[in-house]
Amino acid sequence: MLKKVLVVDDSALIHQMYKMVLMRYRCKVVDALNGQEALDKLEQNADVDLMLVDINMPLMNGLEFIQKVKALGKFDKIPIIIVSTEGKEEDTERGLAIGANGYVKKPFQPSDLHALIAKLFESAT
Repeated sequence: MLKKVLVVDDSALIHQMYKMVLMRYRCKVVDALNGQEALDKLEQNADVDLMLVDINMPLMNGLEFIQKVKALGKFDKIPIIIVSTEGKEEDTERGLAIGANGYVKKPFQPSDLHALIAKLFESAT
C-alpha cells in the first residue's frame, strides 16, 4: 500500500510502535524527533508517501511543521495525519484547518490508523 512514511514525534517509544505497526504494511519509516528535523528529512526523502505528525514537540511543534510544509509548496500533496493526545481537540482542529488530512487520538488501535490511511489513499485515486 504505502512505501515511505515520515514519523514526526519526540518519543522514541512511539517511533518503535509505529515501526512495528507499519512494517505489517510493508512501509519504510523515516524518523524525526521534531518539526525542524522532519523538514530536513523531508528534503532528503522527497518520495515520502505519508506523514504522521505529533503536535507537542520541542524546537518546532507539529502545527508549525504543517504550516511550513504547506508554505513550501513542493510537499503539500503528501497526506498528513495528526496523532495527538486526548484533550487537545483545539490543536487537532487547527491542524486540520491548516492542511492536515486526518487525525488519530493517542492511544490508538493499529487498525484505526490503518483504516484512516486506507481511506486517505482510496480517496486520492
